Amino acid sequence: MDDYPLTLTHVVERAERFHGGREVISRRPDGSIARTTLGACARRARRLASALAGLGVGDGDRVATLLWNQAEHLELYFAVPAMGAVVHTLNPRLHPDGLAFIAADAQDRVIVVDESLLEVFAGFGDTHPFEHVIVVTHGGAVPDGMADYEDLIGRGAPVAWPVLDERRAAALCYTSGTTGRPKGVIYSHRALVLHSMAAALPDQLGVSARDTLLPVVPMFHANAWGLPYAAALIGARLVLPGPRLDPGSVLDLLAGERVTVTAGVPTVWMGMLAALDAEPRRWDLGRLDRLIVGGAAVPRSLLEGYDRHGLTVIQAWGMTETAPLGSVGRLPEDLDAGESDERYAFRARQGIAVPFMDIRARDDDGELVAWDDTAMGELEVRGPWVAAAYHNGQAPDSFTPDGWFRTGDIVRIDHRGCLRICDRAKDLVKSGGEWISSVDLENHLMAHPAVAEAAVVAVPDERWGERPLAVLTLKDGARTDPEELREHLATDFARWQLPERFEFVDVIPRTATGKFKKSVLRERYSATHLEDHDSNGHGPDGGSDLL
Repeated sequence: MDDYPLTLTHVVERAERFHGGREVISRRPDGSIARTTLGACARRARRLASALAGLGVGDGDRVATLLWNQAEHLELYFAVPAMGAVVHTLNPRLHPDGLAFIAADAQDRVIVVDESLLEVFAGFGDTHPFEHVIVVTHGGAVPDGMADYEDLIGRGAPVAWPVLDERRAAALCYTSGTTGRPKGVIYSHRALVLHSMAAALPDQLGVSARDTLLPVVPMFHANAWGLPYAAALIGARLVLPGPRLDPGSVLDLLAGERVTVTAGVPTVWMGMLAALDAEPRRWDLGRLDRLIVGGAAVPRSLLEGYDRHGLTVIQAWGMTETAPLGSVGRLPEDLDAGESDERYAFRARQGIAVPFMDIRARDDDGELVAWDDTAMGELEVRGPWVAAAYHNGQAPDSFTPDGWFRTGDIVRIDHRGCLRICDRAKDLVKSGGEWISSVDLENHLMAHPAVAEAAVVAVPDERWGERPLAVLTLKDGARTDPEELREHLATDFARWQLPERFEFVDVIPRTATGKFKKSVLRERYSATHLEDHDSNGHGPDGGSDLL
């Protein structure tokens, strides 16, 4: 058979030749809408590649982006890998010190910045010797010493794409760094092409040329879950929301552009559900077929909430290290006529591994766990778009001697091979020698009508080693108390599993990617928890018998 290279070049060329008229819609920082097409983005990418080469960008060089979900970002997604360089997406929500570290670790030579993010760039730009800074403007002036993005494209002559090896680097993304310094993951052309094909499969994310796709997940986070490349490959209409991701703005775009598929983390959809509940007739979402949700476990209350509005949530799991799609929770055919509780129980899981993704789980003794939905172990994965190592050889112990990636997620696997993420390894609570899942407690707490969000962390305990502590935000105008919350949890949990302390806050701290920042919560409450216990291990409510 023909040894045909699986490179993103073919994705870009297909978008240009076969899907050239498909719209790409971008919402600018000021809220205005800009419209272009996949064909125009691909043609401009040829000029952009020529201009970047004129600045000295060559094979393997890193071109950083500090951009929102916008058409210019898509053009860089096309141009940089297709010319043989590496597109490196930077997260503007990170601390300047983190951005400076990442830019240095990646050895970025050039950076493209949206003018609305120039202040973010100023926080770290002087610490790394970028050879060129290119600014995407929306009517503003380009600062001295920087280049104008449109001027560069205007001066570039269209290039013919070079023939590339499918195993060469195409893109670079860094982990969120919640357990240490961020680690770089380099994606090959082959990995991203195969990932795009798998994502588009009907029983996976099901991206079709008939779809209008709105990725709320940022293009600076794991390639927006691969959705821009999948859209270009298949010819889906693409809606890019820019920086405005408040519920009303997202709903306006979903309704106004008649979106059929959207994707993002649970926090986005929690806020959107509250807006829909408050004004159910304001937005016409009749075309919206499915919401892909990942990044954190989805509570049943969120599934039920969207079902009330006739909208379907499909849960997926993945990581930066898996490019990121790892599993999808599509309801199997035999459950179509199942009982409601059985269907929700399946939908609340993280799904079945996508094709070409191998999974297994290993317990504390190093033994592989049975797929009986009872035994727990750390999930290990391998596949054609799973990292085999981190950039610069960081954290080598994240990979097994036989080539599997240790995810750090503690899972149960049922007879179908369907994953249930019980916790991150570092977030499990070990109380009296028994494991308690913080994720299970969080999901059940968020099913309480008064609770908006809940995060559960382990805090030290003199008697039991660790105990779960719940940190909550309440819905506007709602009231509850620890006793009521314990009664709510007691329907599904044993007494010894229940948090003995609840903290009510206005905002739960989050990482730059929207996940709960549990390290901050553990640090904040660990010392005070010990102070609230006497030497007999009595909790603040006077209870001591936890079993």
